[in-house]
Amino acid sequence: MLYIFSIIISYFFGSIPFGILITKLFNKGDLRKVGSGNIGATNVMRVGGLRLAGLVWVLDMLKAVLAVLLGHYVGGEVFSVWCGFSAIIGHCFPIWLKFHGGKGVSCLFGVLLAVNPLLFLICGIEWLLVALGTGYSSAGALIAFVVMTILGFVISNGVGFAFWAIAVLCLLRHSKNVVRLISGKESKIEWKWKK
Repeated sequence: MLYIFSIIISYFFGSIPFGILITKLFNKGDLRKVGSGNIGATNVMRVGGLRLAGLVWVLDMLKAVLAVLLGHYVGGEVFSVWCGFSAIIGHCFPIWLKFHGGKGVSCLFGVLLAVNPLLFLICGIEWLLVALGTGYSSAGALIAFVVMTILGFVISNGVGFAFWAIAVLCLLRHSKNVVRLISGKESKIEWKWKK
């Protein structure tokens, strides 16, 4: 029962829609009605600039970190990743928003930070280099999914399979981005300090 309770609590951690809460707090309107309509940090940057996007990114990471720490306390390293996965599900499909949420990247990095800070740095640097070099946040995220999964199996098979599940979910959430990248219609990041 404690394991099930931890998974449920992790989902509710992840379902906190910080993107919407922060943009409303700073009078930037309803995030779902502007830009891409996504509630994540990339869309926050479009309407509120880099500072607000950074704040949302950190808060979304922290809710995943909390889930991983809870899971580690209850069941150890492998279970902690599954709690992180549950938080990502909450972020992608929050009950408060009729299950229309973000794409899970910021929460994914929160899981990486809590599970293995070195892996977080590797994937974070990779994402940043690709995003800056190409202008596509989604391209950096897609490569990070692969790198994360491979390195997860280096840590242990249990962690690797949990990372694989996270990568599959995030890849599915990015399916439209993949189509737009292939067709050359993907939107580039607007690196603006404030909006």
